[in-house]
Amino acid sequence: MNRGQGGESTAFAVLAAISFSHLLNDTIQALVPSIYPLLKSAFALSFAQVGLMTLTLQVTASLLQPVIGHYTDRRPTPYSLVIGMGVTLAGVLLLSIAGTFAVLLVAAGLMGVGSAVFHPESSRVARMASGGRHGLAQSLFQVGGNAGSSFGPLLAAFLVAPRGQPAVAWCAPLALVAMAVLWRIGRWYKTRPAAPSRPPSHAGPDGALRRVGWPLAILGALIFSKYFYLASLNSYYTFYLIDKFHVSVRTAQIHLFIFLAAAAAGTILGGPIGDRFGRKYVIWGSIFGVLPFTLALPYANLFWTPVLAIVIGLVIASAFSAIVVYAQELVPGRVGLISGVFFGFAFGMGGLGAAVLGVLADRAGIGTVYKLCAFLPMLGALAAFLPDVDAGTVHRATVHRAP
Repeated sequence: MNRGQGGESTAFAVLAAISFSHLLNDTIQALVPSIYPLLKSAFALSFAQVGLMTLTLQVTASLLQPVIGHYTDRRPTPYSLVIGMGVTLAGVLLLSIAGTFAVLLVAAGLMGVGSAVFHPESSRVARMASGGRHGLAQSLFQVGGNAGSSFGPLLAAFLVAPRGQPAVAWCAPLALVAMAVLWRIGRWYKTRPAAPSRPPSHAGPDGALRRVGWPLAILGALIFSKYFYLASLNSYYTFYLIDKFHVSVRTAQIHLFIFLAAAAAGTILGGPIGDRFGRKYVIWGSIFGVLPFTLALPYANLFWTPVLAIVIGLVIASAFSAIVVYAQELVPGRVGLISGVFFGFAFGMGGLGAAVLGVLADRAGIGTVYKLCAFLPMLGALAAFLPDVDAGTVHRATVHRAP
């Protein structure tokens, strides 16, 4: 263990375990959009129906995460992570045998519920193990998830695509391994002292709400920009490549893996840089800074398209861990609620984006989706209005003053 802020120990073994669990969870979650070309063909789905699957997956997670986070702030539940992964396992098995579009939606919904249980509590575990190095811990946690998201297309390309929908069940062992790891994490979590569930009583709630409300609204707008744009890549990048460049399904899935791997690599940068130089600058640069590349992407050839996608993934992925830690410090004592709200809102925007963009793709073509979405990172300019404070003074400047 290393020492973080205030001499606390950073539990790297726990961080590695929760990051690995995040990898397994998000590998399974990423399998769903990765097999959309297969499902679209097998069930004769429209782009709107493809988007509805993503909406179901993401919105179930989006609506439940804040509720679960709020509950676990008051009553920590160390073994809820195992239960959540069990629900994900049920979704995987149902997806492998689904015979109708309605059953596909139920399977996606179960996987969304599992994700809703996983993210708020696992984010709390990462913060508990951080030893005060909150940005680093959140980045290590996030890089596991983004790495897992990048593996989903590989499973689709080399496992599911050659064998068909029943091969989805072969991913069930990933959930079982995750449940075993999460059980061990739950035992560690159970021994930790409970953090205070409320901010200090001398905090002025009305003043605090006014001071915190504006930064939280800006962060929400940035989450909308980031995840609405990412929905165009996560859900439709394979279709875009197939439609524009006439590549095979497997080649398109490999390109999706390359993009998601770049996003995973970018995730690790945001937290440590934010710890050192301030999270505002990471948030600003990672969203607004990606604008030139998103504007160029719809007009690039087959060589430059994956190059631009790699740059977009590297840059834009660094924002989320910085956003989550920034928000946690704005509202101290509400780690579960804030994690649930921001993970949930991110998932919700991803799902809503997929649904809206699916309708747009049906009506105007997949190329139009990328031309319009290219302007979304302009909202990153709003980060300039975030309070210019460092990690150690965010909550003092915006929430309460010590007596």
